[in-house]
Amino acid sequence: MTFSNFVDSVKRFLTHYLDMSQDREEEAASVEAIRAGVEFKGSTILILVFAIFIASLGLNTNSAAVIIGAMLISPLMGPIMGIGLGLGINDYELIKRSFRNLAVATLFSVITSTVYFWISPLNEARSELLARTSPTIYDVLIAFFGGLAGIVAMSSKQKGNVLPGVAIATALMPPLCTAGFGLATGNLYYFFGAFYLFFINSVFIAFATTLGVKLMKYSKKEFVNEERRKKVERIVYTILILTMAPSIYLTYNMVKQNFFEVAASRFVSQNFNYPDTQVLSKSAEIEHGKRIIRVSLVGAEVPQDSIAIAQARLPQYGLGGAVLKVRQGYGSNSMDMTTLSSTMFKDIYLHNQEQIARQQQVIDSLENMTSHYQQYDSLGIAVAPEIKVLFPHVTDIAISKTIFSGIDTDVRDTTTLAVVRYSRPFSASEQQQFREWLQARLGTNKVQLVLEP
Repeated sequence: MTFSNFVDSVKRFLTHYLDMSQDREEEAASVEAIRAGVEFKGSTILILVFAIFIASLGLNTNSAAVIIGAMLISPLMGPIMGIGLGLGINDYELIKRSFRNLAVATLFSVITSTVYFWISPLNEARSELLARTSPTIYDVLIAFFGGLAGIVAMSSKQKGNVLPGVAIATALMPPLCTAGFGLATGNLYYFFGAFYLFFINSVFIAFATTLGVKLMKYSKKEFVNEERRKKVERIVYTILILTMAPSIYLTYNMVKQNFFEVAASRFVSQNFNYPDTQVLSKSAEIEHGKRIIRVSLVGAEVPQDSIAIAQARLPQYGLGGAVLKVRQGYGSNSMDMTTLSSTMFKDIYLHNQEQIARQQQVIDSLENMTSHYQQYDSLGIAVAPEIKVLFPHVTDIAISKTIFSGIDTDVRDTTTLAVVRYSRPFSASEQQQFREWLQARLGTNKVQLVLEP
């Protein structure tokens, strides 16, 4: 077989299996079906509201099945595909109508979900909800290929289950519900993150629809103004690029975090493998641009020299510049390590470690306060030799910190009290001189003198 014969065979094979004309719907019927799904009024709005309530309940209870059910009910795909069709066939009246209806649907959706989460007693952000707050380039690809599947299905006679599948894959409902959750709880990060995901889905479903319509060569309306057509195309492509750019950045951070976690996990498993010590927990986080690896150990104490050696090996795992923080829980070497492998005992241990850390903070604070007050106990002894030379008629001195409380007010004033005994009375100038010297010596401008004969 010659090369040209091989190419002809491949072409016939691809034509046979990929030729859409075999089950292609009439163009007019496909266009009319998309136009019919654009309108949002009456029962369509009610169905949308009910679907939003269902999706919000699914997010609230962390139920993927309920969320999927809401996406099957939702009629949001209609106006988005209408925008894509309008761009593809140069029907700007259809574009305006689709935009208007999509804006109305979005407004109803966000208001409904905000009201639901505002009155719901469950305000915790669960995994299904959090998954809709940080879109990535993968969401762009899902929306794009979902939109292509949608327009191909709308153009075929046997639509099957494609459109419901597209509705599930592109997930238009959950981001709007998550945006409502953000408004209800005052968390703008959730609101903008989720709304950005909805915007991504809408833009790239519409773009995929436009691309599909052009590839299938739908009949276009003629432009009276060619300059206007070019301007509209520039606007469309600008929106696509601006929509995609942040998701690429978020994807880069996600991939970087994933590589860091994998490298950190491999580092810990290969460098903290001791017979009498077990790794209780490990984490790899990027905080303020700094990569931090935290390891909690239990069992026999690992020497600091061994930890320093492990730290020096970080560059071998692509972790140069990362900070290693090791926390050790010391206990009996006879402790059964297999018992601690259960989640319950790990949680108990970590809880106790947190309590110990908090108690240690309190102890450190009290020790600082005690040290501060003990400082005054020795001040009199410290300044006595100097007083003996400068003020020989002073026989005894006691220095302490005291607090004056206002009788008629709640104002409190902390001052240093110096009780002085003398062999002969102070003159006015000597008393002033002694106070100024004591203020300079103690480093405070609040010194109260009490003179005793």
